[in-house]
Amino acid sequence: MTDPFVKPEDDTAADAIAEIGEELALFDDWMQRYQYIIELGRKLPPFPPEWQDDAHRVPGCQSQVWMEVQPRDGLLYLAGASDAAIVSGLVALLLRVYSGRSRDEILNTDPKFLRDLGLVQALSTNRGNGVEAMAQAIRKAAAGMGG
Repeated sequence: MTDPFVKPEDDTAADAIAEIGEELALFDDWMQRYQYIIELGRKLPPFPPEWQDDAHRVPGCQSQVWMEVQPRDGLLYLAGASDAAIVSGLVALLLRVYSGRSRDEILNTDPKFLRDLGLVQALSTNRGNGVEAMAQAIRKAAAGMGG
């Protein structure tokens, strides 16, 4: 089975946020940005079907969103998926920022970057709330890691 957990591409969560901001800035309008975000979702590692259950479901999301968390060597690795294309892309963005990071780095990376990048405002209210619910679920998992 391919490892469903996302490995960090950027050195820090802050670097990931800066990169995402630069990538989104390349596009002229939100339709192009949505297309880009959907593509990111398609590149997520395959999420095991047996994890697509209520135990892995993230509450507060309009679409079905599933997430699995695994501590490895003091870092928190995340796997995620959604049944909606745009939401899978948003999952990919969150995992790029938070997966493979230490508990402290996750807790010190405020999900307000979603608003700073204009993502929450560009989405429907339900989707915006859902993305924020995912970010909170990740931070809650990190807080539960002990430190």
